Amino acid sequence: MGIILWLVVGGIIGWLASMIMRTDAQQGVLLNIVVGIVGAFLGGLIFSGGSINNAGLTLTSFLVSLVGAVILLAIVNLVRRGSVR
Repeated sequence: MGIILWLVVGGIIGWLASMIMRTDAQQGVLLNIVVGIVGAFLGGLIFSGGSINNAGLTLTSFLVSLVGAVILLAIVNLVRRGSVR
């Protein structure tokens, strides 16, 4: 059940981040899930000082994951196009 929750929440976070960064038309469902999960990991590393904890699904962890996904998309846009957008 945990994996399914990761995929659903990762997809939602990735979709919201792509809407914020205006890259939604370029991404599909699978890439949204990947961006959401990797962004959650990145946000957790940035905001927890490098330690990863199992905080569960809270509003704070959702926001940290969303910020991490937005940062990830900004880095990808910077590398691809030379601008964050």
